Amino acid sequence: MDPELEAFIPFFPQTDLSDPVAARAYFADLAAAVPAPDTAELEVEDVLVPADPDVPVRIYRPRGAQGAVVWLHGGGYVMGNVDTEHPWATRIAESSGAVVVSVGYRLAPEHPFPAALDDAYAVLEWTAGHAAELGIDPARIAVGGHSAGGGLAAGVALRARDEQGPPIRFQLLNQAGLDDRLETWSARNFTDTPWYHRGKATAAWGHYLGSRPATPYAAPARAADLSGLPPAYVASAEFCPNRDEDIAYAVRLLQAGVSVELHQWPGTFHGSQAILSAEVSQRQNAELGAVLRRALAD
Repeated sequence: MDPELEAFIPFFPQTDLSDPVAARAYFADLAAAVPAPDTAELEVEDVLVPADPDVPVRIYRPRGAQGAVVWLHGGGYVMGNVDTEHPWATRIAESSGAVVVSVGYRLAPEHPFPAALDDAYAVLEWTAGHAAELGIDPARIAVGGHSAGGGLAAGVALRARDEQGPPIRFQLLNQAGLDDRLETWSARNFTDTPWYHRGKATAAWGHYLGSRPATPYAAPARAADLSGLPPAYVASAEFCPNRDEDIAYAVRLLQAGVSVELHQWPGTFHGSQAILSAEVSQRQNAELGAVLRRALAD
C-alpha cells in the first residue's frame, strides 16, 4: 500500500450496501462535508434532460471548450447523484477543458438495470443533439466515469455501437465495474480491502441486476465482440476487486483492434483518489483530465 494512502485507512469511511437507503444517506453526508469546490472559472447549470422519466444533469462549461464528456458517478449503482459528484465533476471540467455533463441516473434497487443505462444513453443522445447549444463539436463527445459509472460508460459505448447511436470519440473507464460474475483473482481474494471489497461488489451487482440475467450492456465484460468501440483509457487500482476485470477488458479491447491506454496504479485502492493530499492521487486525478484533453483535441 502506498504509505500516504495507508496512513488514511483508519479514517477512511465505510458503507454497507445491505441497506441501500441508509448507505445513500451516509454517502450524501460524506459528500456534503467536503468543502465546496471553486467554480468561478466554470459556467454551471442544472438541466432536466427529456426522457422517460426526465434525467437530471449538471453541466460544467469551461471557457473555450470544444468537446464534452458524459460523466457517470460511482456508488455501486446504489449511491450518488449530481450533488455528491460535484467536486469530481468540477475537477474533471477544469483539468480537461471539456464540458462535463454529470448524470443523475436512477439508482438501484428501486430502479434496477436497465434504468441507469437508459438514463445515461438518453443523456448521450441529448448531448449530441444539443451540441450547438452546448458550444461543442458533436464529433468530440466522450463517455466516462468511476467504478459503477465506468461500467455504465462502457455499456453506453457498446449500445451506441450496436444501435448506430451518437458517435463516441473516447471512453474513460476508471476502476470500472465490468463483470458481475466476480470470478477473477482480485474479485475472489480482495475481501477486506478499504472502501470496496468482494462483499460490497456482490451486493452492488445484486441490487443493480435484481432478478434479471446480466447482459453485456449491464456487465460489459460479458460482451463477445469488442470491435468497433471507441478508443479507451482504462485505469485500475492495485487493491481493488475490479482490478483484474479492468485489465482483462483492456487487453480484450486491444485484441479487438481498439486503441487503449491502460494504467494500473500501484499501492492504491478503490476510491483512494479521494485522498487528495497523496501524491499518487494527485497524479491519478491529473491524468484523468489530461487523457480527456488529448482525446478531445484536434
